[in-house]
Amino acid sequence: MRSFSNNPLSTLVEIIKRHFFIFDRSLAIILGLILLLGCLAVSSAAYNFPGRFEGHLRNIMAGLILMWIAAKIPPQNLMRLAMPIYLVGVALLVGVAVFGLVKNGARRWINVGIIIQPSEIMKLAIPLTLAWFFQKRETMIRWTDFAFAGVLLAIPVGLILRQPDLGTAILVISSGFFVLFLAGLSWRLIIGLGIAGLASLPLVWGLLHDYQRNRVMTLLDPSSDPLGKGFHIIQSTIAIGSGGLIGKGWMNGTQSHLEFIPERTTDFIFAVFSEEFGLLGNGVLLVLYLLLIGRGLIIAANAPTLFSRLLAGSLTLSIFTYAFVNMGMVSGILPVVGVPLPFMSYGGTAFATLSICMGILMSIQRNRKLVQT
Repeated sequence: MRSFSNNPLSTLVEIIKRHFFIFDRSLAIILGLILLLGCLAVSSAAYNFPGRFEGHLRNIMAGLILMWIAAKIPPQNLMRLAMPIYLVGVALLVGVAVFGLVKNGARRWINVGIIIQPSEIMKLAIPLTLAWFFQKRETMIRWTDFAFAGVLLAIPVGLILRQPDLGTAILVISSGFFVLFLAGLSWRLIIGLGIAGLASLPLVWGLLHDYQRNRVMTLLDPSSDPLGKGFHIIQSTIAIGSGGLIGKGWMNGTQSHLEFIPERTTDFIFAVFSEEFGLLGNGVLLVLYLLLIGRGLIIAANAPTLFSRLLAGSLTLSIFTYAFVNMGMVSGILPVVGVPLPFMSYGGTAFATLSICMGILMSIQRNRKLVQT
């Protein structure tokens, strides 16, 4: 009698499970629900942008492929790639500073056969490199190690600020800070740095570009230029408030459909979602983000190595930073810095970066199970 183990169908099922059903179930379900809400919001916001929703679906498919690839790479292999990725990213940032492409007054892109934005690489390179660095010094981490890690972080951040790209710089700084914090950076030093940062605000204000200072002033008083610099914030807050408790209904948002909300498929997608689904919809979205972040932190806490713990924790908290900064700027409590809402906003590069982050989290969880078994 032919055994079940020799059944070709059973063997095929096992191969499919081993290679394709590798995603963490909890993360996959939460992410799927956020993507579904994002599709509803983008399809409404893009009603008069031919091909935009189809492009969003293509970005989702590409992101899922990148997520699957990242989930297949073991953490130990990621650790080996950390420093090469960092060095390539810094070299590309130097290339941008020397002969990068200028668009809308910013030099952020470079043509290497294809046009890329190297600063996006650093969103992954920084947590990878700093986690690798502290893994090498796991037995005895000294204050000098934190100082050297700070230098590793400062080099790309300085190059990104020079482009200028404040939004990306904030995300890169936060991803690096999370690694330093999780590696044991003392509270005294954190408080000291915070006080020094507040004391240096007058100097920082003088170093900001005019458009960056205008964003801060617009945040404080959007009505000072309601048809110019304050237009984004005013219209987005109107959309959020007009949604009320249950919203106006899908495809019934007047602020977005009458084209009052700028960048409504990208950075301001939260305003469109809020108008159409109201406070209840926002509550569901916030719960999903909290569940996503909570699951990521659980994966970080259960990771078997310091490298995996630091990497998973930093990537998870970076996703939190994306969501917090985006919702804050759309709601008018933070300056507009051009940060997308994770897995909701239309966009290729940021969506790909976030998808890889999720894939790495799934790789860490998957390999923890493999080690245990």
